[in-house]
Amino acid sequence: MASLSKNKREKSAKVQKRKKTEFRIVLAEIDKTFFLIVVILLVFGLIMMFSASYAAALNEHNDGYYFLKRQLMCAGLGIIAMFITSFVDYNFFYNTKVAYLIFLGSLGLCIYTALFGQETAGARRWITLLGIQFQPSELLKIAFIIIFAYILSVNAQKLKTSWKHCFIPFIVIFGLVCGVLAMQRHISAVMLIGIIGISMMFVSGMPSKFFWRFMAICAGAGVLMVLVLVIKGGGNFSYISDRLESWRNPLSDPSDKTHQTYESLLAIGSGGWFGLGFGESRQKYLYLPESQNDFIFSIICEELGFIGGVIVVLLFVLFVIKGFQIAANARDRFGMLLATGITIQIGSQALLNIMVASNAFPNTGISLPFFSAGGTALVFQLFEMGILLSISRQNLKYRSGEKRAVKAVSAADTSKTAEPTQSV
Repeated sequence: MASLSKNKREKSAKVQKRKKTEFRIVLAEIDKTFFLIVVILLVFGLIMMFSASYAAALNEHNDGYYFLKRQLMCAGLGIIAMFITSFVDYNFFYNTKVAYLIFLGSLGLCIYTALFGQETAGARRWITLLGIQFQPSELLKIAFIIIFAYILSVNAQKLKTSWKHCFIPFIVIFGLVCGVLAMQRHISAVMLIGIIGISMMFVSGMPSKFFWRFMAICAGAGVLMVLVLVIKGGGNFSYISDRLESWRNPLSDPSDKTHQTYESLLAIGSGGWFGLGFGESRQKYLYLPESQNDFIFSIICEELGFIGGVIVVLLFVLFVIKGFQIAANARDRFGMLLATGITIQIGSQALLNIMVASNAFPNTGISLPFFSAGGTALVFQLFEMGILLSISRQNLKYRSGEKRAVKAVSAADTSKTAEPTQSV
């Protein structure tokens, strides 16, 4: 009888897991405040990207609306992806085959890009698919978050007692992802992946002794990598020392090595409190390279001033707060980790971009989410917003179910206490 009962429990657990990971549509309310923040970031980003890119588009493509039209097309695709994904149960990714297929597929694309992709300024980060330039590292960021959330959820109990489940899977995944991104000379993505992975491990409930041992191993690997680069004389990564020098002294060579940083600071300083006015930037007229991309925050400050820069920062702060609220209210560990990873990705990327533009951090070539020109990034960022909305949709559904249950219990208790009163 005991074995029969055990078999029934195991069968029931398998059925529940299959129901949890199968593809299904969820119809419930989304977090409207979070959705409004995303819409404001998207619209504001499109407007400022158009202003920052007009001169470059006119010079390079003889069409001042060139970058805007591309960005609007990608924004449309991203909105469709966000809308569809928001109705799909996020637990669809809580599946061994799905999680590993997405991860290995994106990793393979990145390896192909590192070997055969289009080279720009010594970096191979782009490939062309169906006439569209595509950056596979943006997909790899999502795949990394999904696979990390999956492993941390599946091994939740083992992580508390076994160091093997804390070290081996994460070191292998970290090594593969960081290795292929380093092959592309995409050091900013390596930094971002490190921040995302460590943050997800920190909130996963992993014992602190295991977490800090893992951090020590990562630090040791980083030091070893630096020593190898120093011994080899920098190799293809000698540009890192140039960027560090540019960060330390942006006025040392404003006509060459420190030109971008110098012009960025000039743009920010020119804006003053209230800016020169929308569309009135001077630095975007081919003085500041990548004004529509990595240094769009400098143009925002030049045109809208200190007030405009603060508004952008506050929007991202609100985004992070709401993202963490969605993570905290997630109905399972997997949803919590997914929401945490996506929120950390967008928040860290925005922070690093703003710090680079203001020379608070060395130039890393990292874009500002929702603002910088880049169709691939925008589509995948909106896809991630769909996942967050899906998690929030089930949070609200779960809480509304709890409220209905509490009301039902309260009504039952009231009826029970009311009957004796009537009989008396």
